[in-house]
Formats: sequence, structure tokens, C-alpha cells
Amino acid sequence: MDEQRETLQRIVSTLAIKNDEIHNFIDMLNHTIKNVQVNSSNAISELDEEFDGLYSILDEMKGSMANTIQQEEARKIQALQDQLSQCSNALESSEELLELAAQSLDIKDPVEFLKVEDIERMCIRQMLAARQIKDRVTMASAFRISLKPKVSDSMTHLMVDFALERRMLQAVKFLPVPKAPEIDLAACLIADNCITVSWRMPEEDSRIDHFVLEYRKTNFDGLPRVKDEQRWELIDYIKTTEYTLSGLKFDTKYMNFRVQACNKAVAGEYSDPVTLETKAFVFSLDSTSSHLNLKVEDTYVEWDPTGGKGQEKIKGKENKSSGQNPLLKSNRSGAPSPKRTSVSTRSSARGSRDHFTGESYTVLGDTAFESGQHYWEVRAQKDCKSYSVGVTYRTLGKFDQLGKTNSSWCIHINNWLQTTFSAKHNNKTKTLDIPVPDRIGVYCDFDGGQLAFYNANSKELLHTFRTKFTQPLLPGFMIWCGGLTVSTGLQVPSAVKTLQKSENGLSGSTSSLNNIAQ
Repeated sequence: MDEQRETLQRIVSTLAIKNDEIHNFIDMLNHTIKNVQVNSSNAISELDEEFDGLYSILDEMKGSMANTIQQEEARKIQALQDQLSQCSNALESSEELLELAAQSLDIKDPVEFLKVEDIERMCIRQMLAARQIKDRVTMASAFRISLKPKVSDSMTHLMVDFALERRMLQAVKFLPVPKAPEIDLAACLIADNCITVSWRMPEEDSRIDHFVLEYRKTNFDGLPRVKDEQRWELIDYIKTTEYTLSGLKFDTKYMNFRVQACNKAVAGEYSDPVTLETKAFVFSLDSTSSHLNLKVEDTYVEWDPTGGKGQEKIKGKENKSSGQNPLLKSNRSGAPSPKRTSVSTRSSARGSRDHFTGESYTVLGDTAFESGQHYWEVRAQKDCKSYSVGVTYRTLGKFDQLGKTNSSWCIHINNWLQTTFSAKHNNKTKTLDIPVPDRIGVYCDFDGGQLAFYNANSKELLHTFRTKFTQPLLPGFMIWCGGLTVSTGLQVPSAVKTLQKSENGLSGSTSSLNNIAQ
């Protein structure tokens, strides 16, 4: 009976869940219908705006062209009217000359009108008048004026052939949806915490206005997965077929990428997503074992003189003589405490050891490594009095200081009274006669047995330790009066790789501390 009840209960629960899903689906369908109606109205409004804009352009062009025709008409009419006026004036002058010449020719008997003594003078005057008439006729404008119109009456040069435009307008259609781009894996580049993504279109498309690139971080290889995925980050309005993401923190193993092409009105389908490996060394600071005078927050540590108040503080000498708490006993030999376990992941690092105490103002990373090449950077506050940066085996005792044991390597900066810069290992010190950078890069090649420190800005080599690492390594930091910020999730910079190749090509090294006297 109980089994049947449980079965019925499961069926009822499943049915209730299914009903909720159907209700949600119905709501989604109704919402989609509303969206279709709204988007359809918006599309019609945009179409009206486009055609109104086209009409406006045509109307403006019509007015401009009509104005040009009118100006040409006025110019031609003015030229012809000027020519007509010249002809009228020439004709009027010619008629006057003709009338004067006719009057002169009509005088046949001057004696009837003049006295005898005036005949001789009259003859002279007639001769002079005839000569003047001849000269005026010869120089008359009627003989010099052109009888050809200065302009033609043709206006065909201002005619417009709209055949091409008509065909173009008849070809107006809805914009096609762009095809999905194809990401070119061979052209993609990952270096210096930057990723360059390159893609191409399957066929030429002159209507594409821009591209949209989306990416997201993941710890899964292959195609994107729905479960445990981060949201897509979007970069819009990319005008080329390549884009570089810079300043990334590689805190996951992979990143997914996809691209879509967009024209003026519509976005196409996304490209097939690709997964690129973005492996880098990621760790946080282990607050569970840091000195009580250190305030630790993820990748930031700050010296706090009030830390640990109200808690029992045990000094080194006191701890040696007292046996109050066996878990807090000092281990000067560097041998692992009975309660200490192997540190290879974050989960196993936290809570795996005692707090550092005494003058060992130390905090370690929460992730160890025992192979590969790794890189991280450290920036100290300007007022920091003393700090160390390096690596250590997990066997570092809680009273031990970085560089003062045979299981730790570091560089140390002391700004108390005067600035000193030195490399330390196994309680041996080598002074570094170089300026202290404001940001230090740490490079460790576990398999190659190298620990190198760089000026993170200029990539100038500061110091190199060469040894054979025999145990997993943890990043280590010491801080007194100040604060440190650690940058993780960084690839080994290209400049560091180049310098390492040059260093490895040299025979021997003077940077090892193994032969320096104590």
C-alpha cells in the first residue's frame, strides 16, 4: 500500500510539474503572439519611413532638376532676346539710311529750288552728302550682325533616363538574412592573455553592416553545454572579420566563441561555436593557514597589527618549551606535521595546515603544482616596509620564513630605513643591485628546475634560481607593514618565453645561491 501511495505521489508530482510547464508554455506562446504583432507593426512603420524617405529624396531631386531646366530656359531666352534687340536696332538704322539715300537720289533739278549762284555750292554739298551716306551704309550694323541664333531651342540635354533607377526600384526586396560566419581556427591566436578570433563568410555579402562576437568561459572541452554555463559576453558593431580580446584572466580552462553577421535590419544565425583552450595557473591566497596578523581576501593580503587579538599567540621559544597544544608545535626540521596532508588542489589546501605564527608573516597560495610552466604577478603597496615573493614546498614550518629554509626560494624587498633587494634560499642571501620594480612577475618551470623573477612591466630578468624541484610547489608571500595584490590566471608572457630560451642557451649560471656562504 505504501509503495502504491509513493508511486501515485510521484505520478501526481510529475503531472503537477507537467501542468506548470504547460502553463508556462501557454504564457510563452501568448507572449510570442503579442511580440509578433508588435514586431509586425514596427516593421510596417519602418517600411513607411523608408518609402517616405525615398519619396522625399525623389521630390527633392525633382525640384532641383526642374530648377536647373528653368535656369537653362531663362539663359537661352535672354540670349535670344539680346540677339533680337540687336537685330531690331540694326534694322531701324538701315531703314533710316535707305530713306536718306532715296531722298538724295530724288533731287533731279536743283535749279528749281536754288538760285544760280548757289548751284556750285549745291553740287559740292550733294557730293559730300553722298559720300557720308556711302560710309554710313558700309559701316551699318546690318552688314556686321550674325543672322544665326546664339542658342538652340533644344532641351534634350536636360532629359533624364530613369530606366536603370526603375529597374533598381523594382528590385527592392526584403533584406535577406545573412549566412552564418565560419570561425577560422587556424587563424585564431592565444597569447599573453589575449585571444584573437578570426572568421570568414561562406560567400560574399555586400549588405553586411557589422558582426557580433559572443564568448563565455567554461571548464568543459568541446561544444558549449547548457549545464553550469556562464552567460555569453557580447561585443557588438565589429566592422572587420577579426577581433582581439585583451586583458583577460584565464580562470577557466576554456572559452567558447561564436559570431553572427548583421545587415541593416536583421541578424543572421550564429556560427558553429568553437572552444579554445585558455589554461593558466589560477590560485587564491589560503587564509586558513596565514599568519593571524595578515588580513587575506582572495588575492589580496594586508598586514594587520591588530590581527589575532583575543586569541592565543604563541612565540617560537614559548612553543618549544610548552606542550599545551601538539598541533601548534614548531617543526624546525621542515618535516610535515602529522595533521598536514598533500596540497594539490584548492579544496585540499584549505584547512590542511596550522597558521603561520611568530615572525613568519606568511601566506601561501591554495593551489600547488608539480609540473608545467606557470606565471603570476605581484604588486606591493608603495608604503610597504618589507615583503617576500617566491615558492615553497608544503613542508614549510609555521615559524619558518621564506628563503630561510632549504625548501623555499624567494626575492626579498626591505624598505625599512633603507631599501635593499635580495634573493634568498636556504638562509643564504644574494644582494641584487638593480631597482625594485613596482610589479614583479614570477615564472616557474617545475620540470626544467627554474624559478625566475621579472620586472612585470619591462620583462627584464631580475634573478633566476636553478634547482631540481622534488615536491609540489606553493606560491609563497611574506608581508610586513603594507599590502600585496596577486594577479593569477596569467599565461607565461611571450617575452618571458623568449628570455627563457636565451637563458637556457647559456652554459652555467651565476644566479644560483647554492655556493654562497652563509
